[in-house]
Amino acid sequence: MKSMSRRKFVKSSLQATAAAVAVPFLANAAATPALQFAQVALPYPYAALEPSIDAMTMEIHYTKHHAAYVKNVNDAITADKISFESEKDFFANASKLSLKAKNNGGGVWNHNFFWEVMKPGGGAPAGKVAEAINGAFGSFDKFKEEFSKAALGRFGSGWAWLVNDGGKLKIGSTPNQDNPLMDSSELKGTPLLALDVWEHAYYLKYQNKRNEYIANWWNVVNWDAVAKRLG
Repeated sequence: MKSMSRRKFVKSSLQATAAAVAVPFLANAAATPALQFAQVALPYPYAALEPSIDAMTMEIHYTKHHAAYVKNVNDAITADKISFESEKDFFANASKLSLKAKNNGGGVWNHNFFWEVMKPGGGAPAGKVAEAINGAFGSFDKFKEEFSKAALGRFGSGWAWLVNDGGKLKIGSTPNQDNPLMDSSELKGTPLLALDVWEHAYYLKYQNKRNEYIANWWNVVNWDAVAKRLG
């Protein structure tokens, strides 16, 4: 009887220990948000886009501004108990999010996109991108003029975009860290190209000369990335 009681006691103790370990594990699993935003690896060294974009601006932009958006949106996802499982769903419901979640989520996505549509030694588009631009805007020069106008005309902070809206190419801009994927954005479509016109993107080199920043940015556009997104 004593032996049996001892075995039962040991068994009960082991079961209790296992349950005690499992409870915090399950609690932690339940507390883990379905979606976490992440910063893409920069596709080139900080100095790779000089002289159009200087190394110091790139380093500060990537390691300070972009990294802060990542931390802030993930904090907001946890605090607000946001349960979306994809960035697409997150932005499709942007109007329902807190400003912290929306603004910082946009900041992460927009910058991940921005880094990837630039590269050293850009140039003019070719192939299907050139054909699509010429078909939609008449010529590449006309497209550059319209896109640059959208970037220069965005009052305060924001972005200029080229989007594919149901097979039609459109140019527009969004304020702050909004993007065309958001249900709250006036500009809708699949982003193909973007230009960051927040002052932190150019002020160290160009000061208040946004027009010079825009003009030089065309030298580092990654048209191969645009072509992939065009499909």
